[in-house]
Parts: sequence; C-alpha cells; structure tokens
Amino acid sequence: MRRLLLSVLSLTAWGIASATAQTYPSRPINMIVPFPPGGLSDVVGRIAAEGMRGPLGQSIIIENVGGATGSIGTGRVARAAPDGYTLVLGIWNTHVANGAAYTLAYDIVQDFEPIALLADAPLVVAAKKAVPANDLKELVAWLKANPNKSMGTVGIGSPVHLLGVVMQQQTGTQFELVAYRGASLVVQDLVAGHIDFTIANPATALPQVQAGAIKAYAVTAKNRLAVAPDIPSVDEAGMPGFYFSLWAALFAPKGTPKEIIAKLNAAAVSMLADPAVRQKLISQGFEIPPRENQTPEALGAYQQAEIKKWWPIMKAAGIKPQ
Repeated sequence: MRRLLLSVLSLTAWGIASATAQTYPSRPINMIVPFPPGGLSDVVGRIAAEGMRGPLGQSIIIENVGGATGSIGTGRVARAAPDGYTLVLGIWNTHVANGAAYTLAYDIVQDFEPIALLADAPLVVAAKKAVPANDLKELVAWLKANPNKSMGTVGIGSPVHLLGVVMQQQTGTQFELVAYRGASLVVQDLVAGHIDFTIANPATALPQVQAGAIKAYAVTAKNRLAVAPDIPSVDEAGMPGFYFSLWAALFAPKGTPKEIIAKLNAAAVSMLADPAVRQKLISQGFEIPPRENQTPEALGAYQQAEIKKWWPIMKAAGIKPQ
C-alpha cells in the first residue's frame, strides 16, 4: 500500500510538472544580471531579454543584483524555485572564478541547469601609443628589457589580473599590476600614458584603437574578431594558446524541468539566429558561438572545461577576487 501511494504521488507530481511545462511561460520571466547596469554582462542580458521575448511570448525583466563579484545575485538564483521564472545571466566570473576563490553557499555547477551559451568576449592586448613595439612579440621583448613597466587591471582577481599573471609566467616578463575600479578607467589612463599596457574588453578598447589613441596587438582567441579584423589572434601574433573569453550564458536553478530548459534554449537559439541581434552583439565586440555550442549540454561541458583549466592557475597564483 505504501509503495502504491508513493507511486501515485510520484505520478501526480510528474503530471503537474508536465502540465506546467506545457503552459510555460504564462507570465513574465525574471533574469538576474549579478552586476550593476552598464557592464558587458548587462549588455548581453538586455539584448537577450529583448531577443527572446518574441519566441517565448512573454517579456523577460532584467534585475541587476550586484555585489561580491556576482555571487549575491547568482546565489539568489541558486535558491529560487526551479520553475523557469528566475534565470541568471552567468559569466566567467560567476560560474568559473568564484568557485575557486570563495567559499560559497551554493555550488556553481551542481545548483544550476545550463540553458545556452549566448556570447564569447575575447579581450584585446593593447598598449599606450608611446610604446615602441609594433607587434606582440616586440611588446614581450620590450617588457623583458624594461621590467619596470606597468599593466592596468580591473582589480585583483579580475580576469585581466589573472591574464597578467599568466602572461608573466608564459613569457618570463615582469611588470607591475596596477588595479583599477573599472575597465573604462584603465583605458583612460592608457590613453593618458599613465600605464604602459593592458588587456581590455573590445567595447572599451576598440574606439580608442580606431581613434589612434592606443595600439592593439592581439585578441585572446583562436580567430580574429569580426568587429576588428585587422587585429591578429594571439596564435598569429606569437603567443599561441593565450586564450581567454569573458563568456556569457543563461542558467536556471537546479531541478528546472527539462521541457522548460528546452523551451528556453530554443528561444535563445532563435534569438542568436536573428541578424539584428547578431549585429548588436558583434558591434559590442562579442562573438556568436556556433550552433553546436548553443545546447545545454555544450554549455555544461564548456563550463567544466573552463573550471579544469583556470582553477589550478588561480589557486597556484593565490588569486582572490576583491
């Protein structure tokens, strides 16, 4: 009798979940962007929210919940009801770095369901105009010959800081890592000549590169950026494998029904196929992931690969985000 009762309850719960998934979404969806307005994650989140509204037939409301390098907003989603109405716009910081640097009240893998990778954002190796180097190899040689130079970073533990540490390890260079409170401040000081070089997001760096105010040597990717085809990849520029992308993706709380994940993924894929959406993302320096990399399974595998790559580097360097 007890087994029969459990079976009936299980079938009833399954039936309710299935019916809910069939009618989903029946009201607006809340997307948490775990950073303040105006940053790269906010840009992707707002483009995605607008682009997915048509395929889903419901609006997606952006809520910026900043603090603790994204862990406050991300943790809120980890604790949310797994009904598809609360999502998080996760990035490399929230779903890779924070797991190595912090003791979190949630697990960055186990407490989330991957939905779709939305955008890749390789960075640009750039220097002030007065630096005599004409390419990346010459920049490395110049840094070796002048160990008193400086690199601007977006705070200790930021991706740019981490890449500076990796660059020192891979090239045998030494330079001062100067921490700033934001990417725009780094580029402002680069233009003014107060620091020697940096590794910056394209949206911040490229306008100054195009204006001739700073030099660009490479993008941290296998291929050139569509928005900056004249800047070589790091492979072409002589630092093969020096890859990094500040990627952005959608996640839901663990336990969200597979049917709902499938609907959200289909909406994201449809959004990424829209030429207008693609142009918006590309104009901001983002790359659109190939169709085969847009599945929930591909996102889960990509996150795991990024953790396997970066956690040992972060822990060995003793890097802790501020």
